[in-house]
Amino acid sequence: MHAWPASEVPALPGQGRDLRIHDTATGGLTPLDPGPVARIYVCGITPYDATHIGHAATYNAFDLVQRVWLDTKRQVHYVQNVTDIDDPLLERAERDGVDWAALAERETRLFREDMTALRMLPPQQYIGAVEAIPGIVPLVERLRDLGAAYELDDDVYFSVESDPNFGRVSNLDAAAMRLLSAERGGDPDRPGKKNPLDPMLWMAAREGEPSWDGGSLGRGRPGWHIECVAIALDHLGMGFDVQGGGSDLVFPHHEMGASHAQVLTGEFPMAKAYVHAGMVALHGEKMSKSKGNLVFVSRLRRDGVDPAAIRLALLAHHYRADWEWTDQVLLDAGIRLEHWRAAVSRPDGPPAEALVEEIREALSNDLDAPAALAAVDRWAVTQEQNGGTDAGAPGIVSRAVDALLGVAL
Repeated sequence: MHAWPASEVPALPGQGRDLRIHDTATGGLTPLDPGPVARIYVCGITPYDATHIGHAATYNAFDLVQRVWLDTKRQVHYVQNVTDIDDPLLERAERDGVDWAALAERETRLFREDMTALRMLPPQQYIGAVEAIPGIVPLVERLRDLGAAYELDDDVYFSVESDPNFGRVSNLDAAAMRLLSAERGGDPDRPGKKNPLDPMLWMAAREGEPSWDGGSLGRGRPGWHIECVAIALDHLGMGFDVQGGGSDLVFPHHEMGASHAQVLTGEFPMAKAYVHAGMVALHGEKMSKSKGNLVFVSRLRRDGVDPAAIRLALLAHHYRADWEWTDQVLLDAGIRLEHWRAAVSRPDGPPAEALVEEIREALSNDLDAPAALAAVDRWAVTQEQNGGTDAGAPGIVSRAVDALLGVAL
């Protein structure tokens, strides 16, 4: 599966700063010091209704991570999956009377278009669950051989008790885990499971549903968590720098994935930092496909909204915060964009080197994009009120906003 084209990232004078970021597993800021190549895995969409503002907010956060690393002159190895086979996708296809594979392809294509418009840097590997199946099957078989998996009516489950570090990503108690498992695709009440929290690794073929050859597992399809594990281990290996996604993935998805990988490899942890973006609400409720309260990037673009304004609307909120999308949020972003563009269009301006360092410092401090925006606002106000004599300043500001914030002025 191919990703989307990369926008050029301008080079800036000076040196970027290492990133300190909030790690869900420890509950505090973690300084990240990757090697020459920083490694990041971000969980992708289930392509049955893309791309809403909640998606865009999540991928914007991890785009900032990449931009901070690139500014330190590192290379970035970024991997993202597409869950192009799962129950929600099949249910939507049946509801709409369309082929599930065609639906997945259509929505994935739309997602690529939206990511391109928003200037999100693409992953080096963009892998669908279906194409990953040949690598998933051996992992499930190995977990079974290790005694960490068991069969139940031809389905295969992972035993969470096989990982002594289970629970160290989310730090939730058993009752909270069970509740979230039931809400987020698990089946804690299924009779016969060794532990209610045990997640499915391989679902045996069901009548009328797609299935694939699973070797000794029989025909079926993979569970949700093992999909990401197989892709991440194949392309990044253990101990990569950042595992990213929305905060709704902390449990069970990232918790279970970490346990799968740790049992498979005997190493801990799967990722050095587990980083999660907040949820976006609309009309007082979390924006979600199940509720149908979605604002789509593609529809905003069709209505003539500048993608740079959409991106500024996202950047106006700290990535970890839960916030609400409103017409005013977008209006404010559009006004800010016009103000910035007017400021950099002048032939001279106030010196910009200090501004570049302010943006760098803000982003290195747990991706504090609102503080970075405020710094650019101050420079633009000074430009408007007093002007300046530095002929290179407007160009430096324009390049810095593009390179570090992904906003083309």
